[in-house]
Amino acid sequence: MTSILGKGKLVASALLLACLPIVTGSLGHRTDFEARILAAHNRERAALGIPPLRWNEDLANGAKDWSDHLALTGGFAHSPNEPGQDLEGENIWGGTPKAFSPEAMVTYWIAEKRYFRDGVFPRNSRTGNVADVSHYTQVMWRSTRQVGCSLSNGRREEILVCRYSDPGNIIGRVAF
Repeated sequence: MTSILGKGKLVASALLLACLPIVTGSLGHRTDFEARILAAHNRERAALGIPPLRWNEDLANGAKDWSDHLALTGGFAHSPNEPGQDLEGENIWGGTPKAFSPEAMVTYWIAEKRYFRDGVFPRNSRTGNVADVSHYTQVMWRSTRQVGCSLSNGRREEILVCRYSDPGNIIGRVAF
């Protein structure tokens, strides 16, 4: 026979287990966002022996300003270079809110490697169109050492902006 105290613990345990998918599901999309974005970049870099990126909070703050701006305005364009400011690389992504994991977002940029060919930038696309590889080459650019990203929600899509230092995609240089 189970005591009343035993039944209470059993009910509490069952309730906790029933709520767990709701709680973890609501956190899952953005849980460990920074670590997951960084790991997605670094997995591909490691596969080619390129040194890993480090997270940079200043880059992430700049990315947040721009991702918030794009989400608010509904625009989708790279940020302008500010006179007197250090140049940064930038990748942007937009998609259905909460439909893509951080890893999937970065994977879209990495998928451009199918069009990449060794060569001097911007003549390193199999299609002849540098836009077909420029997200990938920024992720993989050998001299880039730091990244910071932010994800913002707009009315119709969420926007991921990643900023990179040192910037990649430099005309006349080899990516990696």
